[in-house]
Amino acid sequence: MSKVYLSRSEVAQHIGVQTATLSRYKLPEPDVIIGSGARPTFGWLPETIDEWNAARPRRGRTPAAPNTCASL
Repeated sequence: MSKVYLSRSEVAQHIGVQTATLSRYKLPEPDVIIGSGARPTFGWLPETIDEWNAARPRRGRTPAAPNTCASL
C-alpha cells in the first residue's frame, strides 16, 4: 500500500492556515524528500503534522501551571 504525504500547501490546508503563513512556523523535519536539485519537494505524513500541530506554541496559550493547591 502506498503512503500519502502532504505538500506544503496541503499542510497549510490540513491545519487551516494560508500557505504563506507556514513561513512563520518551524515545520518538523519532512518524512520524505523528493529530488536532490536546488528545489527538492518535501512531504509530511498527516500523523507527523497532527503531532507537531498539537504541540506547537500558539499566541496567547501558556503552559498549564503546576497544581499548587494545598489540601485542606
